[in-house]
Amino acid sequence: MKVGAFTVAKGDLPLEAALDWFVEAGMEAVEIGTGNFPGNSHCDPVKLNADAKARAAFKKAITSRGLELAALSCHGNPLHPNKRIAKSHHEVWRETVKLAKSLGVETVVNFSGLPGGSSSDKVPNWVVAPWPEDHLQALEYQWNEVAIPYWKEEAAVCARNGVYVCFEMHPNFLVYNPETLIKLREGVGKNGNRLCANFDPSHLFWQGIEPSAAIRWLQSKGDVIKHFHAKDSLVYQWNARVNGVLDTKHYGDEPNRAWIFRSVGYGHGEDVWRDMISTLRMMGYDGVLSIEHEDSLMTADEGFRKGAALLKQVVISEAAGPMTWA
Repeated sequence: MKVGAFTVAKGDLPLEAALDWFVEAGMEAVEIGTGNFPGNSHCDPVKLNADAKARAAFKKAITSRGLELAALSCHGNPLHPNKRIAKSHHEVWRETVKLAKSLGVETVVNFSGLPGGSSSDKVPNWVVAPWPEDHLQALEYQWNEVAIPYWKEEAAVCARNGVYVCFEMHPNFLVYNPETLIKLREGVGKNGNRLCANFDPSHLFWQGIEPSAAIRWLQSKGDVIKHFHAKDSLVYQWNARVNGVLDTKHYGDEPNRAWIFRSVGYGHGEDVWRDMISTLRMMGYDGVLSIEHEDSLMTADEGFRKGAALLKQVVISEAAGPMTWA
């Protein structure tokens, strides 16, 4: 395994300056945003797809520093009921897939998307309960009329380009937990193995999901986990005991929120991360642990450095040796 970084938190720096910072901070790999929610400050796929020399220079900037380009990320909502937004996010996705193929990158990170609750809706609709019954009707529409047909076509695009789309399981999208990821993967059918997971435990912790159990379950369904976001979160029980964990207050309202994102080790201790990393290895994932900084209580500089320090203590970097005791 390698410790890496999602570079968008250093989007205010030019690409090469950001790469130098991550090298100095001890990173071994990078994940780079190509547009939609992460922005494209370090990688504009339209420009790079149109210019072979620019692509070569982009890749050299990474590899010449001893870094691995682990993934391209274009988190968006191509299922948005606003056709203009959906089209824009879809086009960025397709350009990213094209660029990934040219660069020899197998992993493209995205969200599953979230449609409206019907063909006449203007905003996305995240359904979290089966009653009243019109919510189930909305789910039927979202899955069978929008999401599965869209991703069936995009899975074929992935197969033709030799890439995997790795969904970040994120509330406010159709795929928000292991069950919904597998539901989409199986619903797509042919080429469904191209729909995989970017496993980010921060979104699972606050839902009450135990990440190591989720890792085991997902990997029991095939080689599902193809990328990993190293990000933590912490539920503040003094608020959650009163109002639960479904919280629409701004992330900056830390004292009053039920939970917030934290840097690695500030939501859960080293023992939890040791177990998670060991479970990943046990279940066949040996890729990059990509640190994503979204901790509102510390700077990106401090968050990356402290997260990397903990991960380097718990990461398993060598292949397992022979079992001489067995």
